Amino acid sequence: MSKTNVLVTGATGRTGSIVLQKLRQFPDEFAAIGYGRSEDKIKEIFGSTEGFVIGSIADQSTLKTALKGCNSLVILTSSVPKMKAPPKEGERPEFEFEPGGMPEEVDWIGQKNQIDIAKEAGIKHIILVGSMGGTNPSHPLNKLGNGNVLIWKRKAEEYLIQSGLDYTIIRAGGLINEPGGKRELIVGKDDNLLTNPPNGIATVIPRDDVADLVVQALRESTAKNKAFDVISKPEDAPEAVITQDFYALFSRTTGGL
Repeated sequence: MSKTNVLVTGATGRTGSIVLQKLRQFPDEFAAIGYGRSEDKIKEIFGSTEGFVIGSIADQSTLKTALKGCNSLVILTSSVPKMKAPPKEGERPEFEFEPGGMPEEVDWIGQKNQIDIAKEAGIKHIILVGSMGGTNPSHPLNKLGNGNVLIWKRKAEEYLIQSGLDYTIIRAGGLINEPGGKRELIVGKDDNLLTNPPNGIATVIPRDDVADLVVQALRESTAKNKAFDVISKPEDAPEAVITQDFYALFSRTTGGL
């Protein structure tokens, strides 16, 4: 079986770094390259810059170099709001984005850029990790720094679907830093899990489980041309069955927004 050559962008992020580490656990199956902006951050997380391309998602030339020889792309880039200052008592915190880091620039233009370069490079499959909540323009996340982050993410998803490339769009619930592989994963569509969660469970999922979904999406044919929301049941949920059959899980999902 030939290797899957895959580029992971956003590979120094909290979820992206887990994805890259997991892919590198299977060197006979995947040749995984990381893409990140900060050499210092790469060294801090991975020890060295070996197996990395350093660059911005706005830099088409560097993206072309990184994608050369790859057949799959995992997009884990995302804008990051930052608190302006600790709020005064009784006030809500205010957020902002760094220059060049607004959601329109990162989650729309930056992801569009990656999709365009990938198509030009002959990439066969793009996995895009996004967020639930994109059907609601009034979602609180859109108000952070007046960034409309979920609106721009949704626009990039639609662009990927219309690109003609095979895609897998994973819209995760709230990300938590807990071990993966210990929960039953639940998939849905159109934010139904967010507005009407089954049995009132929290709409969260461990980052580690999202990373596993990315790895499995590169393996399973049923993951192609699918877009879905995903959360997890608590570890101690009654009658929960730990998700192990990813072929079946992806088979329960559908394509399109």
